[in-house]
Amino acid sequence: MATVARDKLARMLRGDVAGAFSVALTTSADVLSIEVDGVGSVAFPVSSAQARELLGRGQPARFGRGEETLTDPGVRDTWEIPTELVHARWDDDALNDILTTVKDELGLPIAAELTAGLHSLLVYEPGQFFRAHQDSEKDDSMIGTLVVTLPSDHSGGELIVRHLEEKNTYRGSTAELSLVAFYADCRHEVAKIRSGYRIALTYNLLLSGDTALPEGDEGAVGELAGFLREHFSTPVFSRYGGRPAGPPNRLVYLLDHEYTPRALGWRGLKGADAARGSLVQAAAERAGYEAVLALADIKTTHSAYEADDYYGGRGRRCWDDDENAEDDDTDDLADYDIQELIESTVTLTHWTGPDGDQLEATSLDVDEDEVCASSGTDDFEPYTSDYEGYMGNWGNTLDRWYHRAAIVVWPREQSFANRAETSPGWALDALAAMAPTDAQAAAATLEPFWDGALRARTSADSARISETFGKALRTADTVADAATASMLLGPFRVENLTAGGAAPFAKLASQHGRPWTAQLLRTWAGSGQPYWTVSGPERGRWVADSLPGLCAGLRAEPGGGERPRSCSSTWRGHGCGKRSTARPGHHPRAAATAPSTPWAHRLPRY
Repeated sequence: MATVARDKLARMLRGDVAGAFSVALTTSADVLSIEVDGVGSVAFPVSSAQARELLGRGQPARFGRGEETLTDPGVRDTWEIPTELVHARWDDDALNDILTTVKDELGLPIAAELTAGLHSLLVYEPGQFFRAHQDSEKDDSMIGTLVVTLPSDHSGGELIVRHLEEKNTYRGSTAELSLVAFYADCRHEVAKIRSGYRIALTYNLLLSGDTALPEGDEGAVGELAGFLREHFSTPVFSRYGGRPAGPPNRLVYLLDHEYTPRALGWRGLKGADAARGSLVQAAAERAGYEAVLALADIKTTHSAYEADDYYGGRGRRCWDDDENAEDDDTDDLADYDIQELIESTVTLTHWTGPDGDQLEATSLDVDEDEVCASSGTDDFEPYTSDYEGYMGNWGNTLDRWYHRAAIVVWPREQSFANRAETSPGWALDALAAMAPTDAQAAAATLEPFWDGALRARTSADSARISETFGKALRTADTVADAATASMLLGPFRVENLTAGGAAPFAKLASQHGRPWTAQLLRTWAGSGQPYWTVSGPERGRWVADSLPGLCAGLRAEPGGGERPRSCSSTWRGHGCGKRSTARPGHHPRAAATAPSTPWAHRLPRY
């Protein structure tokens, strides 16, 4: 079977770029001097006696779990000296030289400026440790962490840094400063101290200035642009067979690093992601497409079995403004024998605007035919997992959830539709602000998904339904096209039409005529659908409580009292059939109060 375009793109990007996720170096201890209030100057190597003095100025280090900030020696067992007591000074340009090396090794843009802000001074005594965790980005420009381990005579306390399936282990020195820098989303831990004391300064690494990467190789950009054009011109076939449904609306390329909403931006991409992002941006521009950054939640479901009769395995994720700590014993995938992948879903939760700066919340499930990646999701660490044992009707399953970032590409003419799919309310506001001809063209791109998207985002929220319905009535008037108005209003139900909508509905009815109005009302009433899907207590309450006020509102509109009819003739002969007093939803009160108006006779009869 031929390789599809999105997989060609992912393979090319996998081979074109590579970047380190952590870097280590050593330097003479003479370039750094430290003073701690209440202790004085710290001498290198740090003696056991002075380490104990430092302990006297410390307090148990905290970590986050959910919304809480905790001290739990089972997760993080170390002493932290308040930053305001610590005065660290580097000689001349020593720190700048170190940061230049770090910037080069991590593959950050040459013209950007990398700075370091002191975060903490930590002291580990024998038996202490810090379980695997991630550092949260404490500043919009924070891209990583720098750990400076002071020279001391100790054993254990190795700093272990992981990304995807790679792991680097770093040990301190008895005579020199040991420095390790890594991206903020890398999981890392400090092994248990066996003897002596481990003392370390931690810094937040901040990236600013010109963070743009140089344009990619022209040949690579051209080849990627060709893959994008192929992707957006190839019809997608249903996995169950049948006719193709048309080309995809978007391409979602999953990146290799994690990002928080505050840190997502083209200027803050890390390592290989930055180089890949530059290439994809250039290729999209050449092909006439638009590229934005996004955050995605991914859920995978595998068939799985417990190993060694282990029960539980429900992961817990911990985070706050300090570090994201996690108890690995609660989320050990080695406790399961993982079988085949049953299902994988990708949901975009945020994306940037076209300028790459403004972050927009979204909720969009992406089809598998629109997704590709150079690194498999199973190579990442899930932020939580859930094992479901045998339930009788299906086998054992293991669900895992991941956070990933992505580059999303779409044709410029599909930009409005992609944003509208996640926010129908936004789409209606945008259409209402356009000129009628522009609004008609933009609205035409919504038709393939409008019904499902609007129902999915309003069905369980009555306040949102009412607000969105009001917008839809106003927008249908602005568009001034009968077919477009029918498409925009079609997903609603007759229960949404109340006295508050009488004026805009009457205006539309006058504008587009009685046949259009009758067909819209039949659609709202559920014409052609099974009776049990369109009737229920909501409709009964609407007939009893809302219909009289609606009819009164319609009668009050200009021309609303013309062509009077008796109530019985108003409800008969317009596609509703004869009234049956045994039919659920019949309310004599509505029949007694329904006015004679040119619009009321189009309302469905129950």
